[in-house]
Amino acid sequence: MTNWAGNVAFGARRLHRPASLEELRDVVATASSAGEPVRVLGTGHSFNRVADTDGHLVSVADLPREVDVDRAAGSVRVSGGTRYGELGAHLQAAGLALHNLGSLPHISVAGACATGTHGSGVRNRNLPSAVRAVELVTAGGEVVVRRRGEPGFEGAVLALGALGVVTALELDVQPSYDVRQVVHDDLPLAALEEDLDGVMGAAYSVSLFTDWQDRDGRGPLLQAWLKARDGEELPGAAWRGSRRADGPRHPVPGVATDPATEQGAVPGPWNARLPHFRLEFVPSNGEELQSEWFVERGHGIEALRALLPLADRLAPVLMISELRTVAADDLWLSPSYERDCLALHFTWHLDTPAVLPVVAAVEEALAPFAARPHWGKVFTAGGPEVGALYPRLDDARRLAAELDPRGTFRNELVDRYVPRWAAATAPA
Repeated sequence: MTNWAGNVAFGARRLHRPASLEELRDVVATASSAGEPVRVLGTGHSFNRVADTDGHLVSVADLPREVDVDRAAGSVRVSGGTRYGELGAHLQAAGLALHNLGSLPHISVAGACATGTHGSGVRNRNLPSAVRAVELVTAGGEVVVRRRGEPGFEGAVLALGALGVVTALELDVQPSYDVRQVVHDDLPLAALEEDLDGVMGAAYSVSLFTDWQDRDGRGPLLQAWLKARDGEELPGAAWRGSRRADGPRHPVPGVATDPATEQGAVPGPWNARLPHFRLEFVPSNGEELQSEWFVERGHGIEALRALLPLADRLAPVLMISELRTVAADDLWLSPSYERDCLALHFTWHLDTPAVLPVVAAVEEALAPFAARPHWGKVFTAGGPEVGALYPRLDDARRLAAELDPRGTFRNELVDRYVPRWAAATAPA
């Protein structure tokens, strides 16, 4: 059994697909009492071993789906295994919406929140920032709920699956809104150098795609995807030296555009425009790897310039890069913890031996900017280097020790980046 991309073959000795909460609680409690590790699998859209284990792998795909709207509270309770595309359709039918969505509507709510997945927009925080309560099954089979404002909540929402099996979440909702999307070709890099915040803030959500290659001495050219909410103006046809696309586009040049969400400034509901891809299509065959790093937006231009000398190394292994913005949040293990970020995303060809040295080169170039890697994607930095980027790492470690004292939900990746907490490690 592999992840979506096929680059990770899971090493679990047993796969469980519980069909009820009671069955799930029994699976977890039995494994934990035997001292055997448990990890949880959502839709498999991670590109590293964050979901892997040599013990019991629990899929939440067969648990009952739940979408329960509370209009008075302005919230929705959703089962963890529900995909964002399914949730979006349900909310839109009820006249409600989320603040943002990721590029893919195919990912599960719990998995996306556990790894800090996000959309784009200078005022938009990541997807787990919408969580107001998280329900999980802990190692003893107990059902535990942590709510916004309670101790440890900021560590329970985005926890890499290290606390338990997330069975449900409550999310903030708002009235539904329409979005219009346009694509601009050939935006010069100079436009970002002159006014990064102005470019990235030109619409509710802005994504820029590039292959980093110089074009006739003009530097890399970018394709801009701009998504405007009701009442917002979109940039003109010749915005900042670019030109409005003359037809639909796919982020990867030369790829069929059918899977892409509708462009051309045609109004449509938020859930059909904020993602780059439609739920009813597979956006690719999964034959790719992905990496992403988050740098403080104030250092964004310096980070972009640091990557330009790598263009020749990137070319053989890179499909496309995407630049996005993420507003600061207060979640302890969030890559955008307490800083507004420019997110630098890389979609690689599925060739791990060729990609990893280039990933390391990107990490070296971005190290001066304290770049935090996306937890669910490919990166090579060591535990101490990554841990130093998270001021609340020790709080996250203590919370894991509190809710999972036996270490049932740990794996090699969690041990490396969120080391076990013991009283002896506490400072005097």
